[in-house]
Amino acid sequence: MRGKVTAGQMGLMRGAQTMPAPRKYPLELRERAVRMYRTAEPKPVIRRMAEELGVHHEALRNWIWQAEADERDDLLTTEEKNELAQLRREVRDLRRANEVLRTASAFFAAQLDPTRSR
Repeated sequence: MRGKVTAGQMGLMRGAQTMPAPRKYPLELRERAVRMYRTAEPKPVIRRMAEELGVHHEALRNWIWQAEADERDDLLTTEEKNELAQLRREVRDLRRANEVLRTASAFFAAQLDPTRSR
């Protein structure tokens, strides 16, 4: 059945439609944990503070790092990271669409002019 496009092929042409994973920790908890870390003197051990809050220590470490990055000019902010990820997805989808169009163009050119070498 040549010429029919399946739903799976249409999905490939449009790109994957995925939803982001739900957040494991609420945003309020993240903000409170970062605020607690910043206001504490002397600075607490992240692993111990994470245990007290009931979060993974690497999650807390990443929250603190990202909060600091959001305030600095030389690191990507959360908004910039999200925009960069969105732009990369868009570029990937456009490249995939170009490849499909290039293949279709070659196919139809061969159909229109069968004497042309492939």
